[in-house]
Amino acid sequence: MQLVVARIGRAHGIKGEVTVEVRTDEPELRLAPGAVLATEPATVGPLTIETGRVHSGRLLLRFEGVRDRTAAEALRNTLLIAEVDPAELPEDPEEFYDHQLMDLDVVLADGTEIGRITEITHLPSQDLFIVERPDGSEVMIPFVEEIVTEIDLEEQRAVITPPPGLIDESQAVIASSCDEEGDEDEAPGSGKDA
Repeated sequence: MQLVVARIGRAHGIKGEVTVEVRTDEPELRLAPGAVLATEPATVGPLTIETGRVHSGRLLLRFEGVRDRTAAEALRNTLLIAEVDPAELPEDPEEFYDHQLMDLDVVLADGTEIGRITEITHLPSQDLFIVERPDGSEVMIPFVEEIVTEIDLEEQRAVITPPPGLIDESQAVIASSCDEEGDEDEAPGSGKDA
């Protein structure tokens, strides 16, 4: 099975290094020197990692045969894809590969069906489940411990406890910066005693 493990960013320096946006919890395993990765688009690869280092919080990679900035810049936005045994599981029991989570049923703690995970989006701050509802609509659910309370691979379900408004917009709590007593017309420092 193939998993996207990174996306190549801009060139770094003049010797062929590139920045990468890591999309794996195991970069030390998937993006280590010597790793041979397929690419999307396929015509760019496969690419073999020659060196890797962290610079200012970003992972920098150099690939075999890429020796200058022009060649490195030509790789920009290429996805790096690792071949993974489908039976392989992450070392941490609280971590999951995307393929394990796809098509899980999403339910509330009381068993109420919400939908099915159809996509997982990786953002810098958190991951999101894209869940298709039974009516065909979609809802985005942050994959954070406070909301996704249980992943049960045997039962093929994810149990969630969403905050008000995440699933049903009619339950949303509207935050307001205005004072509820109607003092919004009073400017700060207008002389009114607090």
